[in-house]
Amino acid sequence: MGSWCPRTGGAASRRAGRRLLVGRPRAATLAVLAPLAAAAMLTGCSGSAAAQIAYVVDGPLTSYNVNTTSGAASAGAQAFARTLTGFGYHGPDGQVVADHDFGSVSVVGGSPLVLDYQIADNAVYSDGKPVTCDDLVLAWAAQSGRFAGFDAATQAGYADIANIECIPGQKKARVSFIPDRGIVDYQQLFVATTMMPSHVIADQLNIDVTATLLSNNTASIAQIAQLWNTGWDIKPGLKPEEIAKRFPSSGPYKMESVLGNGAVVLVANDRWWGPKAITKRITVSPQAPDIQDRVNNRSVDVVDVAAGSSGTLTTPDNYDRTDFGSAGIEQLIFAPRGPLAQAKARRAVALCTPRDVIARDAGVAVANSRLAPATEDAIALAEGATEAAPFAKADAAAARDALGGAPLTVRIGYPGPNARLAVTVGTIAKSCAPAGVSVANVTLDTSGPQALRDGKIDVLLASTGGATGSGSTGSSAMDAYALHSGNGNNLSDYANPQIDGIIGALAVSADPAERVRLLAEGAPVLWGDMPTLPLYRQQRTLLMSKKMYAVSANPTRWGAGWNMDRWALLQ
Repeated sequence: MGSWCPRTGGAASRRAGRRLLVGRPRAATLAVLAPLAAAAMLTGCSGSAAAQIAYVVDGPLTSYNVNTTSGAASAGAQAFARTLTGFGYHGPDGQVVADHDFGSVSVVGGSPLVLDYQIADNAVYSDGKPVTCDDLVLAWAAQSGRFAGFDAATQAGYADIANIECIPGQKKARVSFIPDRGIVDYQQLFVATTMMPSHVIADQLNIDVTATLLSNNTASIAQIAQLWNTGWDIKPGLKPEEIAKRFPSSGPYKMESVLGNGAVVLVANDRWWGPKAITKRITVSPQAPDIQDRVNNRSVDVVDVAAGSSGTLTTPDNYDRTDFGSAGIEQLIFAPRGPLAQAKARRAVALCTPRDVIARDAGVAVANSRLAPATEDAIALAEGATEAAPFAKADAAAARDALGGAPLTVRIGYPGPNARLAVTVGTIAKSCAPAGVSVANVTLDTSGPQALRDGKIDVLLASTGGATGSGSTGSSAMDAYALHSGNGNNLSDYANPQIDGIIGALAVSADPAERVRLLAEGAPVLWGDMPTLPLYRQQRTLLMSKKMYAVSANPTRWGAGWNMDRWALLQ
């Protein structure tokens, strides 16, 4: 490869360096190999990689387990993609890339679908305990919907698994799916951040987790569920020995500490068996009002947030900026109880919401899709276009008629501060006032999904699944489960057997014509029931120091952090 070195003096050389490092190649493998090769070349340069990087993400880091309803809505996936690894990760286009350092997946049966998972022989957690098939069993049990007590964000794909053959402590598992439930996007299962260290629960409860789950021991499963839900909550003041014991890593980084502002410090994991992390320490911080000051004084190196969330974020000369669309849909999620319990009230709010103005302010087109949210192909763009027409622009008279002239007071909330969403709520309030709908702006300092559950707000303004960030898996079939009955991130508690059937059918169909038919069947039902109101595709802003290499945008909930172990800040 020669003695090539990335220079920092000129924009052309920076772009060339980033193309080599993070260009979007035709083969997914190259997305991994390019940063590896370029990072290796950095060692021969006059400059060297800095020892630490400061990384700012959308929202709070409340849990190491980003598979719970609240955890999935947090920025945890952006932080822990290279701390809790799996059989795949989401690359720069949102595609699933196989992680051969972790293990391999083989298809051994097509009807029914049967998969063999093989974990790498040398895969070990940072506490020295081996990564085993028990971790797959726990991930499946928690997200399958078959065991009571687990507050999982989604059951997508996992609910279709008939059984897992796992000898406790072993490195391989056979996963068999229910007949006729061959999930098209099965690569989305057991990926980075989806599998938690089951031995932590086993040690705390002094039980065999796999045997307990497979024997359906109800009392013990309740204890397992409780620990899975809350045992990995992140709070300032966690002691180093507690972090080492309860929060072990299966990736190139491990948690070292939690700072008073909610930031998490990640350090290189000396037990990681794959290529070592280039940067030894990364501090991941939730977005705060001082973000512009931090950029101006160069105390932050990478910023990966929803566009406009911090107001007009100006880009100094020593930073590069990328604005792009995510795979998540910014939307109004209506509470199942309270003033919006009836469909006519939800439709009234939808009728007086100026979706055209809100989308225009975000610089994009109005989004209509609920069941194909992650893609922008012709099929997704056509979903519900006819049924959405009455809700394209604000119609105060129609909203007033829907309410029969009765007044309505609605509290719309979002985790704050968030400048764009504050403006959005203000726009809705102004537009809905003539319809007799009074809108209150509620800035939340807690989880959005929890606030909706607790009745603190009537509407949550958020992205897919109630997320502050993208919230998307990158798969429309998986994201659609946010409207499936029983799903944790179905925050409206929406339950419609017809829609459940459509969502289930979309998950196992790769036929475009069948997808069109299913979406056309679901659209009139969803626009009539109005559990949510899609607004626009959430736009993202990725800001980085011009001395940063190997950082790339990502439209999914894992964000730019998908390959943070390849990041380098040239000194």
